[in-house]
Amino acid sequence: MAPRLANACALLIAFALTHGSAQAQTVGLAGMLGNKALLIVDGGPPKTVAPGETHQGVKVVSTAGDQAVVELGGKRHALRIGDAPMSVGAGGGPGTQAGQGSRIVLTAGSGGHFMTQGQINGKMAQFLVDTGASAVSMSMTDAERMGIDYKSGRPVQLTTANGAIMGWQTSLASVRVGDVEVFNVPAVVAARDMPFILLGNSFLTRFQMNRTNEEMVLTRRF
Repeated sequence: MAPRLANACALLIAFALTHGSAQAQTVGLAGMLGNKALLIVDGGPPKTVAPGETHQGVKVVSTAGDQAVVELGGKRHALRIGDAPMSVGAGGGPGTQAGQGSRIVLTAGSGGHFMTQGQINGKMAQFLVDTGASAVSMSMTDAERMGIDYKSGRPVQLTTANGAIMGWQTSLASVRVGDVEVFNVPAVVAARDMPFILLGNSFLTRFQMNRTNEEMVLTRRF
C-alpha cells in the first residue's frame, strides 16, 4: 500500500474510533450544596462537583442559586434544579431531551436495595425499586411538589403494616429513569410520609427484568 494511502486509511480508522463510539450523555442537576452542584450523569448516583471540577467528562463552570453552568465537549449548558436531565454530546445539543432509550442498568446499594434518581412529569424523583408494589407509589408531599392533581383521582383505602390509610389512584404523564421514558403510568398517592417513591409494577412490567448478583437490568418490552 502506498504511504499516502496508508496514512489516509489510518486517519479514517482513527476518526471512526474517536467519533463513531461517541455517545450522548444525560446530565441533570439534583440540588446544590453551598456553591457545589449535585450532578446526575447518565442516571448514576448524585455527585457533588465544585466549580472547576469535572465528573465523568462534565465540568462545572459556575453555580448560582438553583442553577449551574456545565461544559461538555467544548459546549456550555445551563441546568436548573428540578428540570428533566438534558441529553448532550453526540447527536445532542442544548435543550435536547432524553427518553428514547430502551435499557436501564441498576446497581444494588446498602442492604441490597436498588435505588436510582429519575423524573416524574419532568420533576426530579428518588426511586426505590419495589417489585411488591402494584403501582408507582408516593406520598402526598411528593405528589404536591410535582404538581400532580391526585385528588381528582379515585379515592382508595391502602393497607399498610400500620393499618389502613387513605390514598388516591391517579395516572402519571411520564416516568423516566436515565435515558428511558414511559408514558401514562398508573400510580398511587398515599396520605402518609414516604422516604422514597416506590418504583412499582405499573412501571416495571413494561420491562424484561434480569438480575445478576448486585446488578439489575431492565430491557424495555413496549
